[in-house]
Amino acid sequence: MLGEKLALSNINSLRDFEVIDEVKEALEQRCPGVVSCADIVIMAARDAVVLSGGPSWEVKLGRKDSLTASQEDSNNIMPSPRANATSLIKLFHQFNLSITDLVALSGSHSIGEARCFSIVFRLYNQSGTGRPDPNMNPEYRKKLDELCPKGGDGNVTGGLDATPVVFDNQYYKDLVQMKGFLNSDQTLYCGDARTRKVVKKFSSDQGAFFSAFIKGMVRMGDLQSDKRGEIRKNCRVANDLPPHTTL
Repeated sequence: MLGEKLALSNINSLRDFEVIDEVKEALEQRCPGVVSCADIVIMAARDAVVLSGGPSWEVKLGRKDSLTASQEDSNNIMPSPRANATSLIKLFHQFNLSITDLVALSGSHSIGEARCFSIVFRLYNQSGTGRPDPNMNPEYRKKLDELCPKGGDGNVTGGLDATPVVFDNQYYKDLVQMKGFLNSDQTLYCGDARTRKVVKKFSSDQGAFFSAFIKGMVRMGDLQSDKRGEIRKNCRVANDLPPHTTL
């Protein structure tokens, strides 16, 4: 999993994997070789949403863990914080995920934080212009300038929306108000009429967002890899590798 953790969209942002380790250790003691790390991760994602005030859904189980980890594959699959709406639509289309799926699944940014490293280009050099992204609320941009000064610590984090510990539709309200943290978020409102329409709907109808999010998570969870897998004993290492080796 190390390759995925070090992917450009994840590095220094994904944390607390010790929780996954604890769950895996407990499961291996109770029912060894039955529950994969991949299943634990997706169930933990569901539970994080629920505990933050979001909807619940039945998670389909039976995934296998990878035998290897590829940072290159992760970089190619994970949406970049610099992505625009066109590239995001194309990326999701490769996996037969719709525009509604794209906008709904982006709503996972209703909770959590992201690094200043991911937005300094928006603040100081959008598209190589040497100027900030014009698609930012002026007061919000001032707040981000203070959080992420030019030449400052890129690992400082800020909330992805105004309520980063509550799973709600505030994320979409922020986009409508031009207060999206990441370029890949704000572009859903400013970059394409098709995604803008869905953002507007979710900003005024939290129930519609929750319903679409559940459907998107189920569809994404149904995606299958053609590579052989296994059920790892330790989530940090494939079963045939030495314990000190991490993926």
